[in-house]
Amino acid sequence: MPNQKWYQTTYRWCQTNLTEIDAEICDIEFWKQYWEENQIQGIIVNAGGIVAYYPSKYPLQYRSKYLKGGDLVKTFTDAAREKGIRVLARMDINRATKEFAEAHPQWFAQDKNGELYSAGGRYFSCVNSGYYKEYIPMLLQEIIETYRPDGITDNSWQGTSAKQICYCENCRKKFKEDTGLDLPEKPDWNDKAYKVWIKWSFQSRLDNWDLFNEVTKKYGGEDCLWLGMVNANPVASHCALYDIKEVGERSALIMTDHQSRDTLNGLEQNSLNGMLLHAISGWDVVIPESMANYVRGVQTFRRASNPKLETQKWIQEGIAGGISPWVHYVGGLQEDRRQYDNCKDIMKWHLENEEYLYHRTPISQVGLVWSQLNVNFYGKDNSQLRCAEPWRGFTRALTRARIPGIPIHADHISRYASQLSVMVLPELASMTDDQVEAVENFVKQGGSMVYTGATGMLDEWGDPRKTFPLDELFGIKRRTKAPIEELKTAATEDWEQFSLHNYLRLKAPGHQILQGFENTDILPFGGQYYEVESDNLQTVATLVPAFPIYPPEISFMDPDKTDSGLPMILCGDTGYGGKVVYFAGDIDRRYCQYSMGDHGDLIAQAVRYALQGKETLKVNGKGYLDCRLYRQEKRFVLHTVNLSGANQFPGLLEEEYTVGPFEVSVKAEDFSAKQAMLKCSGKTVPVSYADGWITFLVDHIDSQELIVIE
Repeated sequence: MPNQKWYQTTYRWCQTNLTEIDAEICDIEFWKQYWEENQIQGIIVNAGGIVAYYPSKYPLQYRSKYLKGGDLVKTFTDAAREKGIRVLARMDINRATKEFAEAHPQWFAQDKNGELYSAGGRYFSCVNSGYYKEYIPMLLQEIIETYRPDGITDNSWQGTSAKQICYCENCRKKFKEDTGLDLPEKPDWNDKAYKVWIKWSFQSRLDNWDLFNEVTKKYGGEDCLWLGMVNANPVASHCALYDIKEVGERSALIMTDHQSRDTLNGLEQNSLNGMLLHAISGWDVVIPESMANYVRGVQTFRRASNPKLETQKWIQEGIAGGISPWVHYVGGLQEDRRQYDNCKDIMKWHLENEEYLYHRTPISQVGLVWSQLNVNFYGKDNSQLRCAEPWRGFTRALTRARIPGIPIHADHISRYASQLSVMVLPELASMTDDQVEAVENFVKQGGSMVYTGATGMLDEWGDPRKTFPLDELFGIKRRTKAPIEELKTAATEDWEQFSLHNYLRLKAPGHQILQGFENTDILPFGGQYYEVESDNLQTVATLVPAFPIYPPEISFMDPDKTDSGLPMILCGDTGYGGKVVYFAGDIDRRYCQYSMGDHGDLIAQAVRYALQGKETLKVNGKGYLDCRLYRQEKRFVLHTVNLSGANQFPGLLEEEYTVGPFEVSVKAEDFSAKQAMLKCSGKTVPVSYADGWITFLVDHIDSQELIVIE
């Protein structure tokens, strides 16, 4: 594409996250060769902040004690320029030395007693102080004027956490001026001042984002960007007090520091990361993601090589979701040299196929709605249980069922309404009035809804609503008037405590949601629920009350309590041409916790019921695949990643195995295809066309397959 900026065409990145001793031992010739062998187009080099790797003119800027008159920033920048590689200078500005804090105590975050917050021998800077407003802009100017990087990126720009209220004079004064309130006495979600402080803190970070970009553009030109790194997990980042949506909408290039493969979200989360960030910022924005080559398992080992297979699978998943690979090392010299071989093959593959990996839009009829506000004011101090687990339950169920979905911010429902058939709201309890209205409008325009639990029960501050407009829209009467306060997990119970030993009684044999369950009247549930009723909707399943697990002689249902009559799954017509499914029981949360296939099947079949036959992709065959379908101007692109084996312990992978064959069908009423090219196996297969579907066979998938249909 003509007239593109540097940040729109720099796709493959490398970061050697320098340690202090690298100023003495780093071998730049090795890295020049590494960049060439791995098709690197952009590098990230440490500059200043916690440790400076150049001779700064500012005496309080701590320099590496191994620098000894050298200049590692110049060394890396000159080497990159020699190779035609773009450079981002990396900062880490959230803390400084004791000497700095003693010289400018008013620039550092303080607790209520005036003591400075500290960790690791460093003191946390205050985001509203002269450190951010005066000192960091001077450092940015110095680095830009000296080394002329293409931009600046920062690893820890967001300051202290939601549990570390700063009571310095800067914050006291600014909070009072902006809100009319005094700072909250302590972190307390029942205190309105604390909730106001949370929102105010988000804005304080965005103010710094805008300030730093003004500085970089002033001294480096319009295309010199300041880029704070972000984590793409929408149900965790509230702890860092930055708003992913606002950051995404501001960013011409998004640097996402999301290295972890955790046991909650698994490897498949990485394609979701890309989809989520693109849905905010635009489908043509380049989004490099820091991909660790060191061990990021249950225990982190900074200097040991992460397994090559696992590293490559994480990168494959990211690429499938539109992420650009950014290989990451801690330290300029590695004794575990296996790290250097982890990414070479996939970076070469990425170069060879980049025309199919950019400038494309996803094809999906399902929107998965998320909201940082919900994580803040419903999740509070327990966001994993309240928010992350329902979200993960749905994302995993849809991946497993090969139903592509797009993560949609609740503020963007109207933006995507015309493109989607179904909106899924996994326990989105806290919603603004505008978000509720957007859902109502979507439904009244013929859209379908799947929602769960406490969705819509709280306002934007996390306070209970007097009425529940979403329930009213669908004719549901809610007896339980407030969200469940104490959410239980199986870990809190033993066989003698059996409150989660409950079941679903299936009430609608032959219903689409219950497909595959013809030979049973009950299904395990193991969750909590909201008491509701409806005269308008059909009850698909009811609650079987909990009964003893042990001893086995008394583990039976009381004949008078085999069916409570409480609806657990309600569904039916919206009255506007769409369908609605409401799960009164938290089956999404329990699927995340228990990994029971029955739960995943119910969730996926509920979404298919709501789709009313408007699927865009069908992939039939055995194996656990993550499937992402895109449209380019002259072609379809289907990226499938083989996760078979990775789901045995989410986030980790010891071996993979070939799966298939698969029959693949893509909905394409306006498209005439001649062939499907399999870019990983190197084959071209014939296609057939019938009833608006392009169909072809893939005999096997090894690690991944990129299918180009044109």
